Amino acid sequence: MTSILTNNAAMAALQTLRTIDASMQDTQSRVSSGLRVGGASDNAAYWSIATTMRSDNMALSAVQDALGLGAAKIDTAYAAMESAIEVVKEIKAKVVAATEEGVDKTKIQEEIDQLQEQLRSISESASFSGQNWVATGANTVAAPENVTVVSGFIRDSNGNVSVSTTSYSLDATTADGMTVLFGGDASGIIDYNSGILGSLSGTFDAFVDWDNDGTKGVAATEIGTMSIDNLNITGLTTAGMQEALALVEYGLQSMTSAGAALGSISMRIGMQEDFVAALTDSIDSGVGRLVDADMNEESTRLKALQTQQQLAIQALSIANTASENILTLFRQ
Repeated sequence: MTSILTNNAAMAALQTLRTIDASMQDTQSRVSSGLRVGGASDNAAYWSIATTMRSDNMALSAVQDALGLGAAKIDTAYAAMESAIEVVKEIKAKVVAATEEGVDKTKIQEEIDQLQEQLRSISESASFSGQNWVATGANTVAAPENVTVVSGFIRDSNGNVSVSTTSYSLDATTADGMTVLFGGDASGIIDYNSGILGSLSGTFDAFVDWDNDGTKGVAATEIGTMSIDNLNITGLTTAGMQEALALVEYGLQSMTSAGAALGSISMRIGMQEDFVAALTDSIDSGVGRLVDADMNEESTRLKALQTQQQLAIQALSIANTASENILTLFRQ
């Protein structure tokens, strides 16, 4: 039946054209955005996973920044500790030189004074972003203080998230366990009577009663304030220098131990930075596999849809033209 009211062929062609146009819109969206799953309506499961992992990657980016900040703090402290060790080595050499008979100990002491000032300067300068891990601290003269640096971002199997940290103890009081050159009081000011350089003799087990007077040590002295003039006691010069040398050597051991701890944390943070960078790339790659569009495939599909669209338009034109043939029936 031929009807001028209902053109079934035109309706079929129009429906085909609409379907092709809708497919072209999806394909063009993928081509322009590069995403196969651009929203939850495309694939709710993949979109949910990708959104979660992208948020984790943003957190990992913040962790990378925090790791960089923590590494800078530790590297600053390590550099200061390393420099202080070199200065104390120089003090050790001066003490050894002072044991020689006929040496001008006053001149040697002047050099030691300058080296002690350099130790204070190193301690005061070793600050990064307001934190000094080799001196001061929040009342470390009263008790050790734990400081932390961010070391990772964790999402467990239950979806719970947390930030992991690495701690380091700023200790200016513990016998055989001090980690700072000088401690700090309650106001955060450096206390030059605490720490490895300021209070080591009080915890130094190697002190002996050199002159058999019932008192260990020939003089109450610290590396940071040591004066070989005070040890130059008649009949006890050799003993005093031995005491000073033993004290300096013990201080070097304590500083070396603290430096090793800082170095190991620095190494761990460096490894964590490499891991976080690799993990970020891995997550990006995994998300890409879920939601990225295959541009080769999409470009081929787009070309095919453009051809189909042209054919559908042609078919619709033919279907609309067919009804005009009815006019020939009414010609005279």
